[in-house]
Amino acid sequence: MEPSSGSRDGPAATLVAAVLPAGGSGERLGGATPKQFCAVQGRPLVSYTVRAMERVSWISDIIVVVSPENVGTMKAIIEKYGHQRVTVVKGGRTRHRSIFNGLKVFAESELPNHLLQKPEVVIIHDAVRPFVEEDILAKVVMAAKEYGAAGAIRPLVSTVIASAADGCLDHSLERARYRASEMPQAFLFDIIYKAYQQCTDYDLDYGTECLHLALKYCETNAKLVEGPADLWKVTYKRDLYAAESIIKDNLSQEVCVISNVKETVAQVGLLFHKSLQSQIKVEAISVSLSKIDSHLQSIFAGQCYNFVCVNDKKHAIEEAQHLVDMLEKGNIPLLYPVVLIVVHLDVSEEASSNIGMEELTRIKKFAREVKKKNILVYGLLMQYKDHLLLQETVNSAAALIMALIKDRNPALIGQLLVA
Repeated sequence: MEPSSGSRDGPAATLVAAVLPAGGSGERLGGATPKQFCAVQGRPLVSYTVRAMERVSWISDIIVVVSPENVGTMKAIIEKYGHQRVTVVKGGRTRHRSIFNGLKVFAESELPNHLLQKPEVVIIHDAVRPFVEEDILAKVVMAAKEYGAAGAIRPLVSTVIASAADGCLDHSLERARYRASEMPQAFLFDIIYKAYQQCTDYDLDYGTECLHLALKYCETNAKLVEGPADLWKVTYKRDLYAAESIIKDNLSQEVCVISNVKETVAQVGLLFHKSLQSQIKVEAISVSLSKIDSHLQSIFAGQCYNFVCVNDKKHAIEEAQHLVDMLEKGNIPLLYPVVLIVVHLDVSEEASSNIGMEELTRIKKFAREVKKKNILVYGLLMQYKDHLLLQETVNSAAALIMALIKDRNPALIGQLLVA
């Protein structure tokens, strides 16, 4: 769900901007693509971080600082995913030089972006930390207003040791006394900009800690704010897999089960509701898809990304297309892939399925076409032969549905699974 805006006496009463350094080369990740542009669920990692800032209504401007050769790439990402309030700035050859360039757009009137209003507080946050939430952003902003600077911290996981010249242990630090510095960090703009103006070339080329600059050059002792566990940054390739797993889990929290009003179909829709609700939040709707528009507005508003359509018609693609059109109209698949599972309820008395090769071909073609719209379509066949075994069949189908929702595997689109 989208976070709410701040209260009138909180961050919403303060002019706040964010600077996202995104100029790293991703050497530790390996491969030719910098980590901030690596795809996670088909979308560049930096887009997730921009969205995390963008959905916070009290952040007025978002500055993304990228290397000069990636300015075009970043602008294309902003356009493709409809990001708002974002300005792309050319970075420097180091992290601190890039952040300084990002701050300059608010302070130097001769720059092209001089119309951006100088904020009271500026957030600095790594573009490869995509899971930052409004709560921790609000905490560091309010602490920065009071103390001049603030940063998120986390407990150390491992003990820090120092080695002697001979490679042997010299000493270790008492872990309980130390914390890991994380992002986001926030500063009164005038303090952090003044600190960067006074930086030496050595600081700009070899420094890494913004809080230290505020202390060194402005004598501003930062307030340290305990942060949540999901502030980690994507550094290595394994971190991309972890990020993808978190995103998939977040997308697998809710499903909308749609069935028409025909008695048999509506009954199966109700059984799906009961079978799935122990694993996932379920919204169940029993109505013709051609008349479903008003029913889905609240579902779309809640950003549901999983839909199950139960139908006993031999040709169900037309109604599925209606839902696809609605999803696309609402821009639901723009940021995340949507899973659409078309459940065909076979109520015939014949021993074999009444779905022939022609219909299977149609399903596959339909799935390939809508995949281009970021919608993953899967087929599921349920045979309604024995009422006494119906619940068992529904439970089997529900297990397949949950597996498809959680895995979101594009390689399986257009397949017809049998429950």
